Amino acid sequence: MKVNANTKKLLIELATKTRNNAYAPYSHYLVGAALITNDGKIFTGCNCENASYGLTNCAERSAVFRAVAEGYRHIDAIAIVGGPLGGEMEFASPCGACRQVLAEFADKEKDMEVIVARSVENYKDYQLSELLPASFKL
Repeated sequence: MKVNANTKKLLIELATKTRNNAYAPYSHYLVGAALITNDGKIFTGCNCENASYGLTNCAERSAVFRAVAEGYRHIDAIAIVGGPLGGEMEFASPCGACRQVLAEFADKEKDMEVIVARSVENYKDYQLSELLPASFKL
Protein backbone atom coordinates (compact mmCIF):
# COMPACT_ATOMS: atom_id res chain seq x y z
CA MET A 1 0.00 0.00 0.00
CA LYS A 2 1.19 3.48 -0.77
CA VAL A 3 0.71 5.75 2.19
CA ASN A 4 -0.12 9.39 1.59
CA ALA A 5 2.30 12.25 2.20
CA ASN A 6 0.74 13.21 5.55
CA THR A 7 1.01 9.65 6.85
CA LYS A 8 4.64 9.43 5.70
CA LYS A 9 5.41 12.66 7.52
CA LEU A 10 3.72 11.40 10.69
CA LEU A 11 5.59 8.08 10.58
CA ILE A 12 8.92 9.85 10.06
CA GLU A 13 8.19 12.26 12.93
CA LEU A 14 7.24 9.41 15.27
CA ALA A 15 10.29 7.36 14.28
CA THR A 16 12.50 10.40 14.92
CA LYS A 17 10.92 10.98 18.32
CA THR A 18 11.23 7.30 19.27
CA ARG A 19 14.88 7.26 18.14
CA ASN A 20 15.60 9.44 21.18
CA ASN A 21 14.70 6.46 23.40
CA ALA A 22 17.25 4.12 21.79
CA TYR A 23 19.66 2.32 24.07
CA ALA A 24 22.93 2.21 22.13
CA PRO A 25 25.86 2.48 24.59
CA TYR A 26 28.13 0.34 22.37
CA SER A 27 27.60 1.51 18.80
CA HIS A 28 26.28 4.99 19.66
CA TYR A 29 24.06 4.57 16.57
CA LEU A 30 20.45 5.42 17.39
CA VAL A 31 17.58 4.13 15.24
CA GLY A 32 13.84 4.72 15.45
CA ALA A 33 11.02 3.11 13.50
CA ALA A 34 7.30 3.70 13.15
CA LEU A 35 4.94 1.39 11.28
CA ILE A 36 1.30 1.51 10.28
CA THR A 37 -0.92 -1.55 10.06
CA ASN A 38 -3.61 -2.16 7.49
CA ASP A 39 -6.08 -1.07 10.21
CA GLY A 40 -4.34 2.32 10.57
CA LYS A 41 -2.78 1.53 13.97
CA ILE A 42 0.72 2.94 14.50
CA PHE A 43 3.50 1.28 16.50
CA THR A 44 7.01 2.54 17.21
CA GLY A 45 10.29 0.96 18.23
CA CYS A 46 13.94 1.82 18.81
CA ASN A 47 17.14 -0.18 18.87
CA CYS A 48 18.16 -1.72 22.17
CA GLU A 49 21.74 -2.98 22.45
CA ASN A 50 23.24 -5.51 24.81
CA ALA A 51 26.81 -6.25 25.90
CA SER A 52 26.25 -9.69 24.34
CA TYR A 53 25.81 -8.06 20.95
CA GLY A 54 23.80 -10.90 19.40
CA LEU A 55 21.03 -10.10 21.86
CA THR A 56 20.64 -6.57 20.45
CA ASN A 57 17.26 -5.80 18.90
CA CYS A 58 16.78 -3.40 16.00
CA ALA A 59 14.20 -0.63 15.93
CA GLU A 60 12.24 -2.23 13.09
CA ARG A 61 11.86 -5.55 14.87
CA SER A 62 11.00 -3.76 18.12
CA ALA A 63 8.11 -2.00 16.35
CA VAL A 64 6.95 -5.20 14.62
CA PHE A 65 7.05 -7.26 17.82
CA ARG A 66 5.12 -4.53 19.62
CA ALA A 67 2.42 -4.65 16.93
CA VAL A 68 2.27 -8.44 17.07
CA ALA A 69 1.97 -8.34 20.88
CA GLU A 70 -1.10 -6.14 20.43
CA GLY A 71 -2.66 -8.56 17.92
CA TYR A 72 -1.76 -6.90 14.61
CA ARG A 73 -0.35 -9.01 11.79
CA HIS A 74 -0.55 -6.90 8.59
CA ILE A 75 1.83 -3.98 8.12
CA ASP A 76 1.34 -1.54 5.26
CA ALA A 77 4.36 0.73 5.76
CA ILE A 78 7.31 1.42 8.03
CA ALA A 79 9.51 4.51 8.41
CA ILE A 80 13.08 4.19 9.68
CA VAL A 81 15.44 6.95 10.83
CA GLY A 82 18.93 6.61 12.22
CA GLY A 83 22.33 8.07 12.73
CA PRO A 84 25.22 8.35 15.14
CA LEU A 85 24.68 9.99 18.52
CA GLY A 86 25.35 13.71 18.06
CA GLY A 87 25.83 13.29 14.31
CA GLU A 88 23.71 13.88 11.26
CA MET A 89 20.87 11.57 10.34
CA GLU A 90 21.67 8.97 7.68
CA PHE A 91 19.59 6.77 5.41
CA ALA A 92 19.46 3.78 7.78
CA SER A 93 18.27 0.87 5.69
CA PRO A 94 16.90 -2.17 7.52
CA CYS A 95 19.32 -5.05 8.07
CA GLY A 96 18.72 -8.46 6.52
CA ALA A 97 17.12 -9.90 9.67
CA CYS A 98 14.69 -6.99 9.84
CA ARG A 99 13.85 -7.33 6.15
CA GLN A 100 12.97 -10.98 6.69
CA VAL A 101 10.83 -10.20 9.76
CA LEU A 102 9.05 -7.43 7.82
CA ALA A 103 8.37 -9.90 5.00
CA GLU A 104 6.54 -12.13 7.47
CA PHE A 105 3.99 -9.38 8.12
CA ALA A 106 3.76 -7.70 4.70
CA ASP A 107 0.52 -8.11 2.81
CA LYS A 108 1.31 -10.84 0.30
CA GLU A 109 -0.69 -9.10 -2.45
CA LYS A 110 0.15 -5.43 -1.82
CA ASP A 111 3.76 -5.57 -0.55
CA MET A 112 4.99 -3.11 2.12
CA GLU A 113 6.29 0.42 1.77
CA VAL A 114 9.65 1.04 3.46
CA ILE A 115 10.48 4.71 4.06
CA VAL A 116 14.11 5.39 4.91
CA ALA A 117 14.46 8.98 6.09
CA ARG A 118 16.90 11.61 7.18
CA SER A 119 14.01 14.05 7.79
CA VAL A 120 10.39 14.60 6.76
CA GLU A 121 11.67 16.41 3.68
CA ASN A 122 14.51 14.03 2.81
CA TYR A 123 13.50 10.39 2.47
CA LYS A 124 13.58 7.44 0.08
CA ASP A 125 10.68 5.10 -0.66
CA TYR A 126 11.09 1.41 -1.39
CA GLN A 127 8.86 -1.58 -1.67
CA LEU A 128 9.99 -4.37 0.64
CA SER A 129 10.15 -6.73 -2.34
CA GLU A 130 12.85 -4.44 -3.80
CA LEU A 131 14.93 -4.70 -0.61
CA LEU A 132 14.39 -8.44 -0.16
CA PRO A 133 13.45 -9.90 -3.55
CA ALA A 134 13.68 -13.57 -2.55
CA SER A 135 12.42 -13.62 1.03
CA PHE A 136 11.84 -16.94 2.75
CA LYS A 137 8.12 -17.65 2.89
CA LEU A 138 6.09 -20.71 3.83
